[in-house]
Parts: sequence; C-alpha cells; structure tokens
Amino acid sequence: MAAAQDLSAVVRSMKAVAASSITQYERSVDALTDYYRTVELALSVCLRERPSVAPSATATPATRSAILFGSDLGLVGRFNEVLMDYAAQTLASLPGKTQMIWTVGERMRALVTDAGLPPPDNFPVPITIDGVTPLVGRVLIAIEAHLHHDENGEIYLFHNQPLAASGYQPVGKRMLPLDKSWERDLARLPWPAKRLPQVIGETATGLAAFIQGYLFVLVFQACAQSLASENASRLAAMQRAEDNIADRLSNLTRSYHRLRQESIDEELREVIAGYQAASPGR
Repeated sequence: MAAAQDLSAVVRSMKAVAASSITQYERSVDALTDYYRTVELALSVCLRERPSVAPSATATPATRSAILFGSDLGLVGRFNEVLMDYAAQTLASLPGKTQMIWTVGERMRALVTDAGLPPPDNFPVPITIDGVTPLVGRVLIAIEAHLHHDENGEIYLFHNQPLAASGYQPVGKRMLPLDKSWERDLARLPWPAKRLPQVIGETATGLAAFIQGYLFVLVFQACAQSLASENASRLAAMQRAEDNIADRLSNLTRSYHRLRQESIDEELREVIAGYQAASPGR
C-alpha cells in the first residue's frame, strides 16, 4: 500500500508536468499566429509588386523529401509509430522518388530506417520551448543546403497535431515548392488599411526574407504541435496509470482490512478456546 501511494504521487507529479508543458507549447503556437499574420501581409505586398516567383509546373514527377517530428521520451504509446505509418503511406502514394528524410528524434530515425526509406539525417528533440527556435534554424539550413542540389524537389512536413477534445492525429503538408495558388491567395489578401505600404529597396530581397519567415512559421508550428501532442499522449497515459493505481490501492486496502479482521478473529477464537479449557467442569 505504501509503494502504491508513492507511485501515485510520482504519477500526479508527471501529470502536472505534462499539463504544464501542453499549455506552454499551445501558447507558443497562439503567439506565433500574430507573427504569421504579419509575414502574410508582408508577402502580400511583395507579391503585388512581383507576382511571379513560383516555379512553372512541370510534367516530370519531382523528387521529394520529408521532415518527421517524433519523440524520444517514454510513456507516449504509439506516438512515433502512428506518424511513421501515416508518412510512409502518404509518401508511397506520391509520384517520383523519396530522396531525403530528416527526422527529429532517435526513435523516429530508427522507424524510418526500418521502413526502407533513405537513411535520415537526425536532429535531437527539444526538451523545452526555448530549444524549438534553434532546432527550426538548423532544419531550415539543412533544407536550403539540400535545395542547392535539387531545386525542383518537394519538401513535405509530417507531425502529430493535438485534437480539441483529447489525443492527437498525424498530419502532413507540402511545404515547398511554393505554387501559383499560394501566390494568388496571398496577393489577394486584403490590406487592413486604406493605403498599401511600399517595399524599401529591392522587392526580391524583401520577398526572400519574408519567405524565410513563412517557412520558419511552418516548421516552428509543426514542432510545437508535435511536442504538445507528445505531452497530451503522456498526460493520457498518466491518467490511465493513476486510475489503475487507484484501483490497485483500493484492492490492497480491502485485502489489508480482510487480513487484519481475520487476524483479530483468530486471536479472539484462541482466547475463547483457552478460557473454555481453563473453566471448571470442562
């Protein structure tokens, strides 16, 4: 019973840490929304002045690469396996060849290797929200270096996304290349004021900088949502563990009371038997 109570205290602490982490990552995603809105408006202005930056469509199936955000910590169930199955099915349904894989987490790298995909480059999973920005920077540098060798390659982003009620689901999107519909939607974005601003300097330079900001938002959002999903999965596991411990502790308590009562009954029977044996006339 004492061991079960100690274990229950540990589980409650882990639940509190997981719940706090979920809130932290969700707040970071919400805060990123304002930044993303600013980048969208800036891209809208640049694309109005230079509306053709997306590459022309080609009939040749493009090579593709993918980024997969996993987890290296325990108590998350099939967090990595669910995402790996979804990513493998999605990539297999696309035309062309998967040329490059980047993974976040050693466990995800092992799953990618077992799936028969190209050997991935791996990045460590950030432990806190402060580690997300450096990770995003390294991922973007790796993507930029890869695009120097494969300018027409497609880049896909896969991660787990938390659900509104509970749990998570795997999602994926094409991050690059930017297409004509993306340009068209941004160019038509309404400006919140009556007069449009002007781009200082060359439009191409500003556009390249804002595209980097746009890609930063996508990768940061994917990483933060993956970490929030991981902690949501861990929180659900801790809730199940807490319920199981409570049931186990209840059973132990009942067993303890039963054994204690049996011991008391046995002692009473011995006292009665001794009294009867010592009584006159017995």
